[in-house]
Amino acid sequence: MSDAPAPERLTPDDEPLAGAERGSSPGDAGTDTDGPLIVGVDAGGTKTRVLVAAADGRQLAELVGVGAATAPGEADESADIIDPLVREALTAAGHEGATPRVLCVGAAGAGREAEANALQDALVRRGIADEVVVETDATIALADAFGEDAGIILIAGTGSIAFGRNGAGFYARCGGWGPTFGDEGSGAWIGRRALGIVAAAHDGREPETGLTGAILTAAQVNEVEQLIPWAIAADRDALAALAPSVMAMAMQDDARANALIDTAVEELVLHVRALGRRLFMDERAVFNVALTGGLLGRGSLVRKRLERRLKTAVPGATVRTGPVDPARGALQLARRLAATLR
Repeated sequence: MSDAPAPERLTPDDEPLAGAERGSSPGDAGTDTDGPLIVGVDAGGTKTRVLVAAADGRQLAELVGVGAATAPGEADESADIIDPLVREALTAAGHEGATPRVLCVGAAGAGREAEANALQDALVRRGIADEVVVETDATIALADAFGEDAGIILIAGTGSIAFGRNGAGFYARCGGWGPTFGDEGSGAWIGRRALGIVAAAHDGREPETGLTGAILTAAQVNEVEQLIPWAIAADRDALAALAPSVMAMAMQDDARANALIDTAVEELVLHVRALGRRLFMDERAVFNVALTGGLLGRGSLVRKRLERRLKTAVPGATVRTGPVDPARGALQLARRLAATLR
């Protein structure tokens, strides 16, 4: 961990939580009026974002560090990243050495109860907060997008998952099976498929494609054969890092890159349609959808094509246009729990 970049401190100028006042400036943080502190953490595969707030919801500090996604047997590694980030964020908020009343962590890879419990136990052992709750990254994103209302959140970044709740309070998910046999439509999935296309084109099994040069450049190798050891050593973050090159070639009208992006979009549409059917009994039912993740930023190629395709494939879905902030969702859940502990 010694080679990891230093956490990035950000000024607390985000929108406040619902019903809360705007956060104080750094110079005003750490006052006696802050009361019990709450902390929300979005622990993704690429980065971890920490928000510290006062009891009334005023944001006091924000910190961004390296990814802390969890996996079977890796709870301590994730906790070893989250713990110092939270403590540094508390210091930035003017509360060095303080123990938050509630810490809510939304972690990629915590979809199974065993992984969520292991990470929660690891954080509790470190004495990081009075109360620690671990949720999935999809849960905290859903909380920010819809609060306690019904809706579906589609996340497509390094991995992919759809998660939602209906009007009766029933929760369900679609996808999120991980990089080995799931995460369809995600950045890592696109990267892996792009490698296959390049190999097939090199063999003559497919026509030549501009993806070959783009992928070689992204992987920083000179020959297609050199992609073999590169791919063996690559983790899903490295594979996902190939996705921007695929999108760039698609925007340059490369036929194979365009076909791959369209296939990824269809996979993501299937996530929404299948989950809509499960939650609302019919994909033609009217429901709200929010989009988030590195592939689905405002104006991205994948998002534009996805929104267009949803209109025909899932006509009852209305895409929420506002940004989704999973860390803010974690903070909302922490604040909700803190209110029950008073």
